[in-house]
Amino acid sequence: MAQHEILIAGFGGQGILSAGRILAYAGMLENKNVSWLPSYGPEMRGGTANCNVIISDEPIGSPILNSATVLIVMNSPSLEKFESYVTEGGMIITDKSLVTRSPLRKDVDVYEIPATQLASEMGNPTYACIILLGKFIAITGAVSKGSFEEALRKVLPEKYHKLIPEEMKALEVGMEYEKA
Repeated sequence: MAQHEILIAGFGGQGILSAGRILAYAGMLENKNVSWLPSYGPEMRGGTANCNVIISDEPIGSPILNSATVLIVMNSPSLEKFESYVTEGGMIITDKSLVTRSPLRKDVDVYEIPATQLASEMGNPTYACIILLGKFIAITGAVSKGSFEEALRKVLPEKYHKLIPEEMKALEVGMEYEKA
């Protein structure tokens, strides 16, 4: 049975909740069982934000995660808070542009990608979270690239559809980025 329990965390305004929603929708398009549970502080933009995403071949017992197989973090406070949530043998993917230290865990795979820097070079820093999702998708195969693109079309408001080709390029940047 394949089940991915993903915790995506960072500051509000970094696209954390949207990225989780798109990922869950892509899983749904592939007829997988999915769960998306957002969590954010009252500050929203600039405050902390995280979401739990579960993509599974089997029914999901609870959308609440006490541990995760994958942690995707976009800031240092989130790494501090959630590093211990990752199960042994899991993975941590960080935005090396904004996370000031490497994960301390030796029992997980670590991927450090300067996602905000790469996204800024593409002309849109908001693509950073998509770059990190690209690495996750490349490693796990949890969803296909095609399903991710279709999910973008379904989840994003139509006025943003013109950005989808660039978002797919950002996904590919993450997919092709080498392990740290």
